[in-house]
Amino acid sequence: MDFTFTFLRLFFWALYLASPLVLFLVLTIVALGQWVGRLEKWRRFDALYWSFITATTVGYGDIRPTRRLSKVLSVAIALTGILFTGLFVALALHTATMAFAEHVDMGAVQEIKERF
Repeated sequence: MDFTFTFLRLFFWALYLASPLVLFLVLTIVALGQWVGRLEKWRRFDALYWSFITATTVGYGDIRPTRRLSKVLSVAIALTGILFTGLFVALALHTATMAFAEHVDMGAVQEIKERF
């Protein structure tokens, strides 16, 4: 349980430090999504929903752009979403590594590795 608390503490600290970048990526996704929504004449919430579904590369297909510029912007949203997701994965991996180093006896791990 100590490992979990250490991981969460370090993860939220790293997220706090990366918050300017996270905020920039989120605002970019929202702004591009609203732009596409205006071009496609969607309601604001539908544009917001579509932009985050596109950014996370889920892409249900219930709402889709039909104009050429909207399609180009959807690619930009998807690429921004990949950066957004990759940032969270990188923060989680780094945090798990730091928490692991803090809570695991490396001598015991080395002994287990030598057995196999």
